[in-house]
Amino acid sequence: MTTHAPARPAPARAISPHRAARSRARRRKALVWIAQHAVAVGLACAFIGPIVFVLLTSVMTDQQSLSSRLWPRHWQWSNYTAVFSTAPFGTWLLNTVVYAVTATAAMLLSSIPVAYALARFRFKGRNTAFLAVITMMMLPPQVLVIPMYLMWARLHLTGTIWPLVIPSLFGDAFSVFLLRQFLLTIPEDYLNAARVDGCSELKVLTRVVLPMMRPAVVAVALFAFFNAWNDYYGPLIYTGETPSHWTLAVGLASFKTSHAVHWNLTMAATVIAMAPVILVFLFAQKAFIEGVTLTGVKG
Repeated sequence: MTTHAPARPAPARAISPHRAARSRARRRKALVWIAQHAVAVGLACAFIGPIVFVLLTSVMTDQQSLSSRLWPRHWQWSNYTAVFSTAPFGTWLLNTVVYAVTATAAMLLSSIPVAYALARFRFKGRNTAFLAVITMMMLPPQVLVIPMYLMWARLHLTGTIWPLVIPSLFGDAFSVFLLRQFLLTIPEDYLNAARVDGCSELKVLTRVVLPMMRPAVVAVALFAFFNAWNDYYGPLIYTGETPSHWTLAVGLASFKTSHAVHWNLTMAATVIAMAPVILVFLFAQKAFIEGVTLTGVKG
């Protein structure tokens, strides 16, 4: 009878000193990166956490949204279609789009010429006019609520979104300020060359200045669009008694009250309201950041 000797384990493969040193260097580099960006990572998690919670709750069932579970057991995508059948969400969305787009367009149409005049024209009282613009930035909008409401009521426009859109035709102080600061960074030689070629001031503005100030225009347009899209105070005052003219901000508040138990539908409606703003910012992010960073270079 033959016996077999037990197999000896293979000797462990020795790690070369160079590979071990590289591994230690990578671990040290990773730890240093985490230490340097710990605050940023913590803040990012703090900001992203609520958004993730809203997204996950929006696809939960009605029973699970009231439980302590954070991960959906069944992904109920039908919540997004149920939102439109349980409330006039489509009407609110359309009103918000009309309000945000028309108010932004009216603001640009009225603010760009004013900013150009304050930045490039030399006239008596220019500094006083610019001081008035800065003063309007410091004036709380709640101060003018009562007289403005009485004026729109006499014009029979209360109950609609037009009291929110029409004031944009008279300019916006914050937008005028940002656009003026950006216009001061454009060299005067470009404008003088256009004037020598026979361009009027209107052509100088539309053909020379506007293409060069595109980042600033995008920045103020996004500010105006976001303010109108998220505006709750103005629509509540002027359209509060007319549900057919409500915007998303007012509608979501009432939607939450009417469907306080159905948190999954409330979160789905919130996601639908946030999605257009996020998409607009993602597509215009580069121009927006460039416009913000380039304004205020000169005084």
